[in-house]
Amino acid sequence: MNTKKSWITWLILPILFIAAGVGTAFYLAPANNQIAAAAVSPKTQTTSLELPASSQSSVSADTTNVNLASLEATFEELYTKVNPSVVNIQVVSNQTVSTNNGTFGNRQNPHNFGNTVPEQALGSGFVWDTQGYIVTNNHVVADSSKINVTFSDGTVVEAKLVGTDPYSDLAVIKVDPSAAPTLVPVEIGDSTQVKVGEVAIAIGNPFGLQGTMTQGIISALGRSISATDQASLSSTGSKYTIPDIIQTDASINPGNSGGVLIDAQGKLIGVTAAIESSTNSNSGVGFAIPSALVQKVVPELIKNGSYKHAYLGLSGGNLTPDEAKAMGLAANQHGALIASIVPGGPAEKAGLKGSDQQTTIDGIQVPVGGDVITAIDGQTMKSFDDVISYLFSHTQAGQTITLNILRQGKEMQVKLTLGERPNS
Repeated sequence: MNTKKSWITWLILPILFIAAGVGTAFYLAPANNQIAAAAVSPKTQTTSLELPASSQSSVSADTTNVNLASLEATFEELYTKVNPSVVNIQVVSNQTVSTNNGTFGNRQNPHNFGNTVPEQALGSGFVWDTQGYIVTNNHVVADSSKINVTFSDGTVVEAKLVGTDPYSDLAVIKVDPSAAPTLVPVEIGDSTQVKVGEVAIAIGNPFGLQGTMTQGIISALGRSISATDQASLSSTGSKYTIPDIIQTDASINPGNSGGVLIDAQGKLIGVTAAIESSTNSNSGVGFAIPSALVQKVVPELIKNGSYKHAYLGLSGGNLTPDEAKAMGLAANQHGALIASIVPGGPAEKAGLKGSDQQTTIDGIQVPVGGDVITAIDGQTMKSFDDVISYLFSHTQAGQTITLNILRQGKEMQVKLTLGERPNS
């Protein structure tokens, strides 16, 4: 992972230890050898038969030991299954960095102190197929001049860049299969079926420590994060986000970017990509790009080297109760309020209107009065994130969609042909 990032650091996960009593609840059913009280009821009298307290304590300790051993065995099996699919990626960048940044100079070459040298970075990735294709984050390999891949057995193979998509922060590199050890593709799971509270396990290379396994739970779903720095602003000035992000409390640190987030069956549910942190290290809030998006983007990167995202040509945000009231709408009205329209874009061609009025909310001037998107192709849109998610998951450039909008309180339907998102 490139450790240049700001408050959202692009990386992957450290270890969250489970106490024996809690950990067993993740994977194990109650033990069959638990002793329950027996009852005999002649007519109305009931006599309970219980073990002595000392015996109960012994049984409880034995059960805990058995469950802990089973839990450990489960983690061991998952690691043995998945770790061969995870790789360490070392990148030499086309960008340069000054070595005059500390009293000891450049760690790799102390004689370069005070000079400008190519920037180097570490990240993670995983084997996609037996043809040598490997998936990682775009921010790991962007602007690279050289990429080396280290497999779990220690074999190092140089890779070439095949395709990148900064808007989903995904990239594909390729190694020569004949030069690599046996390639073990990761098994892809269905991120659309993931639920909050389920176990999440990450394997990657935090701080360059290869083959590190961490675990936690899925702590939230449906998050949005900004696209990588180099792609967050388009030529039109619009900022883009990645939708449907999986949030986990599994430990994530620099160097984990591009690694795997798997479920309890060892299937990929996400590509670890970022954390929310003020210290550039794990704070218990990590983010992974969902496998559903990975399955959509990666084949196109392999085939064409890029991915064409559908494009509306507008900016906006969630309609708040205060904004709704200022526009004469019900305070509980939901939708995506259009703030501005890109000149010449699909939204302008379809006749959509941006906000052309200002109102003061909590002492801040806020644009209002634009169209409010309430549905796309019959699917309810309660927020701007819903709009972004729908475009990512269900549309492609050139497709015509039907928008339900509110304009000055009146419901309307508008046909719009989606464009292709412009390059940044």
